[in-house]
Amino acid sequence: MSRSVCHVATAADAGKRLDALLAEHALYASRSAAARAVEEGRVLVGGRVAAKKHKVSAGEAVVCELDEEPEQLPVYGQPIDLDIRYEDEDLIVLSKQVGLVCHPSVDHADGTLVNALIFHCGAENLCNVQGEDDRLGIVHRLDRDTSGLMLAAKTDEAGRALMDDIRARAIDRRYIALVHGVMAHDTGMVDAPIARAASERTRMAVRDVPSAREAITTFRVLERFEHARRDEGYTLIECKLFTGRTHQIRVHMQYTRHPIVGDPVYVANGPRDPEAQLGLRRQFLHSFRVGFAHPLTGEELSFADNLPRDLAAVLDGLKERSMGKTAAGEEVAALMARSPKPSIEGVIYD
Repeated sequence: MSRSVCHVATAADAGKRLDALLAEHALYASRSAAARAVEEGRVLVGGRVAAKKHKVSAGEAVVCELDEEPEQLPVYGQPIDLDIRYEDEDLIVLSKQVGLVCHPSVDHADGTLVNALIFHCGAENLCNVQGEDDRLGIVHRLDRDTSGLMLAAKTDEAGRALMDDIRARAIDRRYIALVHGVMAHDTGMVDAPIARAASERTRMAVRDVPSAREAITTFRVLERFEHARRDEGYTLIECKLFTGRTHQIRVHMQYTRHPIVGDPVYVANGPRDPEAQLGLRRQFLHSFRVGFAHPLTGEELSFADNLPRDLAAVLDGLKERSMGKTAAGEEVAALMARSPKPSIEGVIYD
């Protein structure tokens, strides 16, 4: 259930950012909750969807769609295995297993990465810069069925610094993806803004609307695979994120007409035959590399993570169809050969 509330901005409100205004007037529980509502297109200013950075003018009518929130249950620690690659008093680098949700939500009250971090560290030893107990330690996220490396912060100082570095594009985050079709160019950049889809709020899309946010992804082709009767061939690529929008790589690859193999949501422009998904029931997307300067010591840190067995098995099955690795592909293959394999597979779909 939801209801709408209207607030007419006063002279005292003038000049304030929309997300700050919403939180200040307790229309949402926190500024981050207000920002999410704006991103989801649930806040209108003057009858139109506005960006969270919109500065309010006196007399503007701000209409908010509010959910009738269920009672907030305390978030607690659970003994969920973590594949930790690095840990100190400030931060953790881990390889997230398939099927693990990053934080509690309406659909996943527990059994999340936050629950695992609380059990491992204690709630008092995790950053809470977002001001919400269900986001303890979280500075960025991976989708439930995207595997691989991600960062968590123990202290507020480290958490703020890492989030600032992500916004400043100072953290090197790279993914491996297998996409449908044979890409013609060895390198490319997708610079296309992303917003909530007009028809379904749980999906994202490339859109030219006020609520859309800048989104930039670059890619390098690693290896190409010939087409067969039931598919259009495949391309293995490395993607680098310069922004961190929800479902960014998945949305951008669909936009280029090369959707990710196995993706259950972003399937437009892909082959219709189910066999073209190569037996996958989750997207072939793995966060395989992360590099950053330690937020407190300044030490340069870099980590690489091999493919989990379900994705590795798909590539093994395509070997006979390989059209050869590119120079970037040889470079990544050498890196992967000396990188550890995930020790926790999570949910593997048989």
